[in-house]
Amino acid sequence: MLEEIREQPAVLERTIGAEREKIGRLGTFLRGREIDLIVLVARGSSDNAAQFGRYLLEVTTGIPVSLSAPSVFTLYNSKLDLKRALVVGVSQSGEGTDINTVLTTAKESGAYTLGITNEAESTMASIVDEVLLIHAGRERSVAATKTYTGQILHFYLLAQALGAEGLEIETIPSLTSHALDREAVVRDLVDRYTFMENCVVVGRGMNYGNAYELALKLMETCYVVAERFSTADFFHGPLAIVERRFPVIMFAPDGKTTTSSLDLLSDLERLHADCLSITNDESIATASPRSIMMPSMPEILTPIPFIVPAQLFAAYLSAAKGIDADAPRSLSKVTKTV
Repeated sequence: MLEEIREQPAVLERTIGAEREKIGRLGTFLRGREIDLIVLVARGSSDNAAQFGRYLLEVTTGIPVSLSAPSVFTLYNSKLDLKRALVVGVSQSGEGTDINTVLTTAKESGAYTLGITNEAESTMASIVDEVLLIHAGRERSVAATKTYTGQILHFYLLAQALGAEGLEIETIPSLTSHALDREAVVRDLVDRYTFMENCVVVGRGMNYGNAYELALKLMETCYVVAERFSTADFFHGPLAIVERRFPVIMFAPDGKTTTSSLDLLSDLERLHADCLSITNDESIATASPRSIMMPSMPEILTPIPFIVPAQLFAAYLSAAKGIDADAPRSLSKVTKTV
């Protein structure tokens, strides 16, 4: 897991270079097609990447985005009118049975289909109209890291293909490399959390998907019961679970979500919570009992760099708990559900 976390800048750089020409062709095609709706279909970490994709695509293109419920197709056999839709499947392996069923049905319903996957020879790649490949090499760890950030990268590239401007995608590998410089800081932090059994992870907007992803990593590699919420939603009831020394981990970048992050930190201070913030905002770092300070960057570019210290946190915490992060109990790399 640690090795694959460290590979991410190179994977991102390689993916941009290898897919750039294809993205250009795809953009010309998609901008000439009437698309009223984008539907994203995924499970697990891929679904967390899709959560980010929803925010990014709606904010930068103005096209409504829906996260598909695969059971609508696989259990209830519903037929949707998708003639003016772009349907995007997201899967590390490309072998998720339910994801591929949705893609097949969507294509039959008139949708244009895309697949985002790490496997060029996968079932997904053979189903979709176009495949966007993550050039990550084989991912051996059960916990997805480099394929998760590769999927997020492809949402930036897709947004660009649909006409989004000024995303500065070329800077993402370098920002991710700088994020890896926080490894020693993270390693020194985890001892405090060795006996953590429960926590909450919060994030909002562009980092909402990251809140889900870190919670998943903590559950699967550290066996921590981790709930995840939007920073805004956390005020609507869940705040009641917080008591003295309760761990709360926040994705709190400088930008549109700063005010809500500071408001939540104020409440968490009153409740004497144990709060750890991943941030590049000095006011948030000052208000947090503990923080991982990140480099300055536009909020829209924070999701990939900000997940890196979170991945490192899960990997080192797993080791501190005496758990093998590469072989978590009850799990396998490819999960097939219907």
